[in-house]
Amino acid sequence: MAGAKDKTWFLREGLFAKYVVSLVGLVVFVLAVNGAMETWISYRATKTTLTDGLGDKAQAAARRIEQSVSELERQISWVTRASQDTIEKRRADYAQLLHQVSVVSQLFQLNGDGREVLRVSRQSTSTGGNADLSRDMRFTDTVARGVSYSPAYFSDKTPFMSISVAHSGFNAGVTVADIDLSFLSDFLSDAQVGKATFAYVVDPRGRVLATSSKGPDVGKDLSKLPQVAAAIAPGREPGSSGTDFNGYSVLTAASAVPKLGWSVMFEQPTTQALMPIRDQLVRIALLIGVGLMVAILAGTLLARRMIIPITALRDGAHRLGEGDFSHRIDVHTSDELEELAGQFNRMAGQLQETYSDLETKVEERTRDLAQSINELKVLEEVGRAVAASLDLNAVLPTIAARALEITHADAVLIYGHDAETRRFNLVEADGIDKSQEGAHVTIDEGANILSDAAGSGEPIAIADLDHAAEQPLRDVAVNAGFHSVLVVPLVDQQGTLGSLVVLRRASGEFEGSVIGLMRTFAHQAVLAMRNARLFTEVDHKGRELAAAHETVQQQATQLQEQTEQLRNWNRSLEERVEKQLGEIGRIKRLERFLAPQVAQLIASSDGHDALLDSHRREVTVVFCDLRGFTSFTEATEPEEAMNVLREYHAALGELIHRYEGTLDRFAGDGVMILFNAPIQFADHTKRAVKMAVEMRDAIGILTEKWKNRGHSLGFGLGVAMGYATLGQIGFEQRLEYAAIGSVTNLASRLCDEARAGQVVVSRRVYGMVEPWVEARALDDLQLKGFNHPVLAMEILSWHEEVDNVVDASAARRRM
Repeated sequence: MAGAKDKTWFLREGLFAKYVVSLVGLVVFVLAVNGAMETWISYRATKTTLTDGLGDKAQAAARRIEQSVSELERQISWVTRASQDTIEKRRADYAQLLHQVSVVSQLFQLNGDGREVLRVSRQSTSTGGNADLSRDMRFTDTVARGVSYSPAYFSDKTPFMSISVAHSGFNAGVTVADIDLSFLSDFLSDAQVGKATFAYVVDPRGRVLATSSKGPDVGKDLSKLPQVAAAIAPGREPGSSGTDFNGYSVLTAASAVPKLGWSVMFEQPTTQALMPIRDQLVRIALLIGVGLMVAILAGTLLARRMIIPITALRDGAHRLGEGDFSHRIDVHTSDELEELAGQFNRMAGQLQETYSDLETKVEERTRDLAQSINELKVLEEVGRAVAASLDLNAVLPTIAARALEITHADAVLIYGHDAETRRFNLVEADGIDKSQEGAHVTIDEGANILSDAAGSGEPIAIADLDHAAEQPLRDVAVNAGFHSVLVVPLVDQQGTLGSLVVLRRASGEFEGSVIGLMRTFAHQAVLAMRNARLFTEVDHKGRELAAAHETVQQQATQLQEQTEQLRNWNRSLEERVEKQLGEIGRIKRLERFLAPQVAQLIASSDGHDALLDSHRREVTVVFCDLRGFTSFTEATEPEEAMNVLREYHAALGELIHRYEGTLDRFAGDGVMILFNAPIQFADHTKRAVKMAVEMRDAIGILTEKWKNRGHSLGFGLGVAMGYATLGQIGFEQRLEYAAIGSVTNLASRLCDEARAGQVVVSRRVYGMVEPWVEARALDDLQLKGFNHPVLAMEILSWHEEVDNVVDASAARRRM
């Protein structure tokens, strides 16, 4: 009855239920995890494929739109020809363009002052409107950039934009074309977008400019949609999902039209895109149901087959626990349960043997324990000896005697190591007369067992000396009748102190416990030897300190006298240092923005700081930079660009220093040099032009060198003369000497007009250096920021022989 009850419990609450539940849970878990992973992978792959496809369509549509707008710009620029110099010719061109390009609704011309002079539409033509559009962005942006695109606007729900193109020539005016943007919807037809997808184009404010048949209405504001907000926001990456204009979830992709700031959006409803995923989930649910049924059936059958052998194992373990070691468990399942029963049976046999051998093992353990207690007593005695005395003659004999006793060896030797003579000297022996002469008393470092043990820091044991290599200690030990040896090094963190040698007459291996015990003895010996050496050193140092104390007292009296002298010297030295520090400070402040020789010149004369105060003076300005440097840096590695700049700056810096120019600006390839400020020169214009010609020649050699390295760079200079306001700008930690005035702008603009290898100067500069140069006149230049044409000359060469400008300047400073 009890057996039936136990079996029922085993079925309901024991291994049976756990086995079935575990198997079912494992199958369901594996199927569920596999289905979830497959669904997730399919979802990611499907979503990625769809969004990539939408992105490709959006990019293609954006490119077609941009190409179409570029084509419109090209066609509009055709009517801006300078050859059409009359209103009638311009009107004829406008009418022809309206006839050929249907998306252009009207064109009108603005003169150089921004006033309307002609307007042509498909319904009418008017002239002389004289409307003032000089502040209209279509006029101002076009004059500044040549071509401009106005923001899109709506008229009767039809989107429009304006393309403005500047006429060729100076102050020639602008042509403005109003474009009907309805043609954009042609790029978003169902054939190009797809049946399940809709597309639309939005401007930077999120308004719809064009749409496909299923898309939102034209003119609708979609800026609140998350995907549109991300697309029109600067610096944000558009997402792959969002909400459409009806509030439904969609997969989305966007592509920008950079020239216009528009965004092309392609979207597909999420429910329609992910329909294959729902079908896959249904298949996975069916598979999990079938797997659940199979797992329940298989778990029930396997659990029932395990009940009988497990019950037998349980009963057998119970009997073994009660002490019946003769009982054997009989299980024949040919699996792990049968192996477990065999282990129980073997364990019962081992327990029977253990009981019979227990008394013998207790006796052995008792002997081992007595030996361990004896070893502890010996170590305690050695420890007390080490702690009680600093005299090695009292400690080492105790260590040797106890080592001999505990190891049951025949002799123990203790060697000390002399680092100066590089020898091991015998300091204590037990079992051998240490006063006996022989090769074992002093052993040199080298190929011997003592050196080997000290080098490795580990004990070395030789079981049979008769078969060991010849060495001093081996030969002496063999002659004395010893046949095995154990050498334990006496070392610590400061170096080698010696060795502990154990000798036995019988050959054979040393036990590990003996080697470990000798390690402990070695540590005690090291402690004793180190303490003795430390005591000796301390005593010696004490005597030296006593002698040094007397010497210090004598020197203290001399030091007191010298201290008083130093106080007097320090007072005068502080005064001189304070004065020199003030002078150095002035020079350092000047060298922040002046050439070193100029800073030294100013600092050498008291009261010349006023040269850096704001004042007005006539100066000559040289401005230069490299042609093609921007495109060069974009296509070249940064390291190569830095090498070019170093060569360029080195060549310019040498000439600036030679002609005593003041470096005002040094940014990248652009350099501006002032002459006649802050130090005045009567020939400042001559110096500037002469330096510019030498710069052109020097950099010309460099450009040939750069051309051999594959770099196409040129060098141009501009020189202007005029009055400027001069002075220091910046803050305390960073000051610069700067010039402000139209003369600096003129030099910069002349530099911009100079071609590679040209030195372009103003007519005023040319007038100052005309006797020394060969030049040619240039066409009057229309420079930005100047209302009237500027007369300029190109300096071709310098006739005067090169004179020593630096020596002349130095002579003037000496005067």
